[in-house]
Amino acid sequence: MPSLKRRLSDPARRLTSAICTIPSAIVTQALAASGMDFVMIDMEHGAVDHGSCHAMIAATAGTECAPLVRVAENDTAQVKRVLDMGAEGIVFPLIRDAEDARVAVASLRYPPRGTRGFGPFIAQSRWGTSLTGYREEIEDHLVCCLLIETTEAVENIDAICAVDGIDLLVVAAFDLTTSLGVSGQFDHPDYLRAQQIIEEAALRAGLPLGGAALNATQAAALFERGHRVIAGFDVLWLKQQSSEMASWCAD
Repeated sequence: MPSLKRRLSDPARRLTSAICTIPSAIVTQALAASGMDFVMIDMEHGAVDHGSCHAMIAATAGTECAPLVRVAENDTAQVKRVLDMGAEGIVFPLIRDAEDARVAVASLRYPPRGTRGFGPFIAQSRWGTSLTGYREEIEDHLVCCLLIETTEAVENIDAICAVDGIDLLVVAAFDLTTSLGVSGQFDHPDYLRAQQIIEEAALRAGLPLGGAALNATQAAALFERGHRVIAGFDVLWLKQQSSEMASWCAD
Protein backbone atom coordinates (compact mmCIF):
# COMPACT_ATOMS: atom_id res chain seq x y z
CA MET A 1 0.00 0.00 0.00
CA PRO A 2 1.36 3.49 -0.80
CA SER A 3 2.91 5.15 2.25
CA LEU A 4 4.62 8.40 1.22
CA LYS A 5 1.59 10.55 2.12
CA ARG A 6 1.69 9.09 5.62
CA ARG A 7 5.41 9.83 5.98
CA LEU A 8 4.90 13.38 4.77
CA SER A 9 2.17 13.89 7.36
CA ASP A 10 4.60 13.15 10.23
CA PRO A 11 6.01 16.57 11.27
CA ALA A 12 8.99 14.98 12.97
CA ARG A 13 10.19 13.02 9.93
CA ARG A 14 12.81 14.13 7.40
CA LEU A 15 12.77 12.59 3.94
CA THR A 16 15.16 12.14 1.02
CA SER A 17 14.46 12.06 -2.70
CA ALA A 18 16.26 11.78 -6.01
CA ILE A 19 15.32 13.61 -9.20
CA CYS A 20 15.71 11.04 -11.98
CA THR A 21 16.54 12.64 -15.31
CA ILE A 22 18.33 9.55 -16.65
CA PRO A 23 15.83 7.26 -18.46
CA SER A 24 16.99 4.07 -16.76
CA ALA A 25 15.16 1.51 -14.65
CA ILE A 26 18.57 0.34 -13.39
CA VAL A 27 19.50 3.78 -12.04
CA THR A 28 16.06 4.17 -10.49
CA GLN A 29 16.23 0.73 -8.91
CA ALA A 30 19.63 1.51 -7.35
CA LEU A 31 18.36 4.80 -5.93
CA ALA A 32 15.21 3.17 -4.58
CA ALA A 33 17.25 0.38 -2.96
CA SER A 34 19.58 2.93 -1.35
CA GLY A 35 16.84 4.00 1.05
CA MET A 36 15.39 7.03 -0.72
CA ASP A 37 11.90 7.92 0.44
CA PHE A 38 10.89 8.76 -3.11
CA VAL A 39 12.16 9.31 -6.62
CA MET A 40 10.92 12.10 -8.86
CA ILE A 41 10.90 10.72 -12.39
CA ASP A 42 11.48 13.78 -14.54
CA MET A 43 9.34 14.08 -17.66
CA GLU A 44 9.72 17.86 -17.73
CA HIS A 45 13.48 18.31 -18.14
CA GLY A 46 14.82 14.77 -18.39
CA ALA A 47 15.08 12.38 -21.34
CA VAL A 48 12.34 10.12 -19.98
CA ASP A 49 9.62 8.93 -22.37
CA HIS A 50 6.50 7.03 -21.34
CA GLY A 51 8.03 3.59 -21.84
CA SER A 52 11.02 4.51 -19.68
CA CYS A 53 8.71 6.10 -17.13
CA HIS A 54 6.72 2.90 -16.69
CA ALA A 55 9.91 0.84 -16.31
CA MET A 56 11.26 3.32 -13.74
CA ILE A 57 8.03 3.22 -11.73
CA ALA A 58 8.14 -0.59 -11.77
CA ALA A 59 11.81 -0.53 -10.68
CA THR A 60 10.82 0.80 -7.25
CA ALA A 61 8.88 -2.40 -6.46
CA GLY A 62 10.06 -4.24 -3.38
CA THR A 63 11.33 -1.06 -1.70
CA GLU A 64 9.81 1.66 0.49
CA CYS A 65 10.66 4.22 -2.20
CA ALA A 66 7.64 5.96 -3.74
CA PRO A 67 7.63 6.68 -7.49
CA LEU A 68 6.48 10.23 -8.22
CA VAL A 69 6.48 11.74 -11.71
CA ARG A 70 7.19 15.35 -12.61
CA VAL A 71 4.97 16.09 -15.58
CA ALA A 72 5.89 18.67 -18.23
CA GLU A 73 2.94 20.89 -17.35
CA ASN A 74 -0.12 21.09 -15.14
CA ASP A 75 -2.22 19.11 -17.61
CA THR A 76 -4.91 16.57 -16.74
CA ALA A 77 -4.07 14.31 -19.70
CA GLN A 78 -0.41 14.03 -18.72
CA VAL A 79 -1.29 13.37 -15.09
CA LYS A 80 -3.83 10.68 -15.96
CA ARG A 81 -1.40 8.77 -18.12
CA VAL A 82 1.42 8.45 -15.59
CA LEU A 83 -0.94 7.71 -12.70
CA ASP A 84 -2.37 4.92 -14.83
CA MET A 85 1.18 3.56 -15.11
CA GLY A 86 1.29 3.25 -11.32
CA ALA A 87 2.84 6.52 -10.13
CA GLU A 88 2.25 7.23 -6.43
CA GLY A 89 1.98 10.94 -7.01
CA ILE A 90 2.63 13.89 -9.27
CA VAL A 91 5.07 16.79 -9.10
CA PHE A 92 3.49 19.82 -10.76
CA PRO A 93 5.72 22.51 -12.31
CA LEU A 94 5.10 26.23 -12.77
CA ILE A 95 2.25 26.63 -10.28
CA ARG A 96 1.36 30.32 -10.27
CA ASP A 97 -1.80 30.75 -8.20
CA ALA A 98 -4.52 29.00 -6.23
CA GLU A 99 -6.46 28.06 -9.35
CA ASP A 100 -3.41 26.24 -10.73
CA ALA A 101 -3.17 24.40 -7.40
CA ARG A 102 -6.85 23.42 -7.50
CA VAL A 103 -6.48 22.09 -11.05
CA ALA A 104 -3.50 20.01 -9.91
CA VAL A 105 -5.33 18.52 -6.94
CA ALA A 106 -8.43 17.75 -9.03
CA SER A 107 -6.39 15.87 -11.65
CA LEU A 108 -5.40 13.29 -9.01
CA ARG A 109 -8.99 12.46 -8.14
CA TYR A 110 -11.93 10.85 -9.90
CA PRO A 111 -15.31 12.55 -10.29
CA PRO A 112 -17.16 13.88 -8.42
CA ARG A 113 -14.12 14.96 -6.37
CA GLY A 114 -11.90 15.64 -9.37
CA THR A 115 -11.32 15.33 -13.10
CA ARG A 116 -9.29 12.14 -13.59
CA GLY A 117 -10.55 9.70 -16.21
CA PHE A 118 -10.83 6.05 -15.19
CA GLY A 119 -8.41 3.56 -16.70
CA PRO A 120 -5.89 2.09 -14.21
CA PHE A 121 -5.35 -1.04 -16.31
CA ILE A 122 -1.61 -1.01 -15.55
CA ALA A 123 -1.75 0.66 -12.13
CA GLN A 124 -3.93 -2.08 -10.63
CA SER A 125 -1.05 -4.54 -10.99
CA ARG A 126 1.48 -2.06 -9.59
CA TRP A 127 -0.58 -1.72 -6.40
CA GLY A 128 -1.99 -5.23 -6.20
CA THR A 129 -5.63 -4.21 -6.46
CA SER A 130 -8.45 -5.17 -8.75
CA LEU A 131 -9.36 -2.84 -11.60
CA THR A 132 -12.49 -1.66 -9.83
CA GLY A 133 -10.84 -1.67 -6.40
CA TYR A 134 -8.01 0.67 -7.41
CA ARG A 135 -10.09 3.82 -6.95
CA GLU A 136 -11.23 3.02 -3.42
CA GLU A 137 -7.88 1.67 -2.22
CA ILE A 138 -5.36 4.03 -3.85
CA GLU A 139 -6.91 7.42 -4.65
CA ASP A 140 -6.56 8.91 -1.17
CA HIS A 141 -2.92 7.81 -0.95
CA LEU A 142 -1.75 9.71 -4.04
CA VAL A 143 0.66 12.58 -3.39
CA CYS A 144 0.30 16.11 -4.76
CA CYS A 145 3.58 18.02 -4.84
CA LEU A 146 3.73 21.60 -6.13
CA LEU A 147 6.88 23.32 -7.38
CA ILE A 148 7.11 26.95 -6.31
CA GLU A 149 9.30 28.46 -8.99
CA THR A 150 7.73 31.68 -10.29
CA THR A 151 7.39 35.24 -9.02
CA GLU A 152 3.61 34.85 -9.36
CA ALA A 153 3.65 31.84 -7.02
CA VAL A 154 5.55 33.83 -4.41
CA GLU A 155 3.01 36.66 -4.64
CA ASN A 156 0.13 34.16 -4.29
CA ILE A 157 1.75 31.75 -1.86
CA ASP A 158 -0.75 32.11 0.99
CA ALA A 159 -3.68 31.42 -1.35
CA ILE A 160 -1.84 28.44 -2.84
CA CYS A 161 -1.16 27.00 0.60
CA ALA A 162 -4.84 27.30 1.50
CA VAL A 163 -5.90 24.86 -1.26
CA ASP A 164 -6.97 21.54 0.23
CA GLY A 165 -5.19 18.43 -1.01
CA ILE A 166 -1.58 19.63 -1.26
CA ASP A 167 0.94 17.25 0.34
CA LEU A 168 4.29 18.94 -0.35
CA LEU A 169 5.69 22.25 -1.56
CA VAL A 170 9.14 22.35 -3.13
CA VAL A 171 11.15 25.52 -3.60
CA ALA A 172 12.61 25.10 -7.10
CA ALA A 173 15.64 27.31 -6.69
CA PHE A 174 16.97 27.15 -10.24
CA ASP A 175 13.70 28.22 -11.83
CA LEU A 176 12.81 30.69 -9.10
CA THR A 177 16.10 32.59 -9.37
CA THR A 178 15.61 32.66 -13.14
CA SER A 179 12.07 34.00 -12.74
CA LEU A 180 13.41 36.68 -10.40
CA GLY A 181 16.05 37.73 -12.95
CA VAL A 182 18.98 36.51 -10.85
CA SER A 183 19.46 33.05 -12.38
CA GLY A 184 21.73 30.81 -10.31
CA GLN A 185 22.41 33.49 -7.69
CA PHE A 186 21.20 31.62 -4.64
CA ASP A 187 22.63 34.19 -2.24
CA HIS A 188 20.96 37.15 -3.97
CA PRO A 189 18.73 39.20 -1.62
CA ASP A 190 15.74 38.92 -3.95
CA TYR A 191 15.92 35.13 -3.93
CA LEU A 192 16.53 34.91 -0.19
CA ARG A 193 13.53 37.15 0.45
CA ALA A 194 11.32 35.03 -1.84
CA GLN A 195 12.55 31.85 -0.19
CA GLN A 196 11.68 33.24 3.23
CA ILE A 197 8.18 34.24 2.10
CA ILE A 198 7.54 30.70 0.82
CA GLU A 199 8.95 29.06 3.93
CA GLU A 200 6.92 31.18 6.31
CA ALA A 201 3.70 30.58 4.36
CA ALA A 202 4.25 26.81 4.25
CA LEU A 203 4.99 26.66 7.96
CA ARG A 204 1.88 28.71 8.80
CA ALA A 205 -0.21 26.33 6.70
CA GLY A 206 1.41 23.22 8.17
CA LEU A 207 2.62 22.03 4.77
CA PRO A 208 5.85 20.03 4.38
CA LEU A 209 8.53 21.92 2.49
CA GLY A 210 11.37 20.61 0.34
CA GLY A 211 14.36 21.85 -1.60
CA ALA A 212 17.44 20.70 -3.50
CA ALA A 213 20.63 19.90 -1.59
CA LEU A 214 23.81 18.95 -3.42
CA ASN A 215 25.83 18.32 -0.25
CA ALA A 216 25.45 17.83 3.52
CA THR A 217 26.03 21.52 4.27
CA GLN A 218 23.17 22.58 1.99
CA ALA A 219 20.92 19.91 3.50
CA ALA A 220 21.65 21.11 7.03
CA ALA A 221 20.85 24.69 6.02
CA LEU A 222 17.48 23.62 4.60
CA PHE A 223 16.60 21.63 7.71
CA GLU A 224 17.52 24.65 9.84
CA ARG A 225 15.04 26.73 7.80
CA GLY A 226 12.21 24.29 8.44
CA HIS A 227 12.44 22.10 5.34
CA ARG A 228 11.67 18.42 5.84
CA VAL A 229 12.50 17.05 2.38
CA ILE A 230 15.81 17.25 0.54
CA ALA A 231 16.33 16.30 -3.10
CA GLY A 232 19.36 15.54 -5.25
CA PHE A 233 19.85 14.94 -8.97
CA ASP A 234 20.98 11.61 -10.41
CA VAL A 235 22.93 13.12 -13.31
CA LEU A 236 24.68 15.70 -11.09
CA TRP A 237 25.67 13.01 -8.59
CA LEU A 238 27.11 10.91 -11.43
CA LYS A 239 29.08 13.81 -12.82
CA GLN A 240 30.32 14.84 -9.37
CA GLN A 241 31.56 11.36 -8.51
CA SER A 242 33.19 10.91 -11.91
CA SER A 243 34.99 14.24 -11.57
CA GLU A 244 36.21 13.26 -8.13
CA MET A 245 37.59 9.98 -9.45
CA ALA A 246 39.42 11.82 -12.24
CA SER A 247 41.06 14.02 -9.61
CA TRP A 248 42.62 10.93 -8.02
CA CYS A 249 44.85 10.63 -11.09
CA ALA A 250 46.04 14.24 -10.98
CA ASP A 251 49.72 14.90 -10.31
